[in-house]
Amino acid sequence: MKVLIVDDESLARARLRSIVADLADCEPVGEAANGREALQLSARLEPDVVLLDIRMPEMDGLEAARHLARLEQPPAVVFTTAYGDHALAAFEAQAVDYLLKPIRRERLQQALARARRLTRAQLQALEAQAPMARARTHLCARYRGELQLVAMDDVIYFQADHKYVTARHRDGELLIEDSLKALEEEFGERFLRVHRNALVARDCIAGLDSEGGGRGQVRLRGCEEKLEVSRRHLPGLRRKLRNLR
Repeated sequence: MKVLIVDDESLARARLRSIVADLADCEPVGEAANGREALQLSARLEPDVVLLDIRMPEMDGLEAARHLARLEQPPAVVFTTAYGDHALAAFEAQAVDYLLKPIRRERLQQALARARRLTRAQLQALEAQAPMARARTHLCARYRGELQLVAMDDVIYFQADHKYVTARHRDGELLIEDSLKALEEEFGERFLRVHRNALVARDCIAGLDSEGGGRGQVRLRGCEEKLEVSRRHLPGLRRKLRNLR
């Protein structure tokens, strides 16, 4: 069993590596200090299990688990956490394996023995109950067999086209499977609806040009393109932009 160890504390990683290496049929194949590194290593090393810390900088364990579940061959996920029993009840209710720090050899062995993959339904239920659940910091998708990560701070707009949504960012584009509705619910007022097929990052709006027939176009920072604003969304967009001044 190939095990990837993810924790932002080097001592915690060293302890887990020592325990895993001592277990029969288990091999520590890599280490990561945050969720972003965990995704990149998982795509390359294809571990059977990821021992995943929850609270980490840059990308936490909950977000990383959501992205891991979308890999072609997702690994089993075992959360490691220092949270108290009252918070762990949310994980236990969804049959998600976890290890409470400080982690003991016997408990790790049990968790690895019953490790299994997280389904999307389990992740959604977990996120709804877990008090630390929050919007993603990164988008994740596969392109030509490689895992692509884009920071949400770099996304300029989302635009729907048939079954896919294009995320236009500062360095190009990324095709994702999320619906515009789900993205709008997750990121709230950070993105504004300008059309039934488009959401624009509030901070990337440079201005609004009116056209005839109650339509308009939004000008964007960091992007030469202009996006159409529908008659339905034009009044609300004007109101929100006035409130920003």
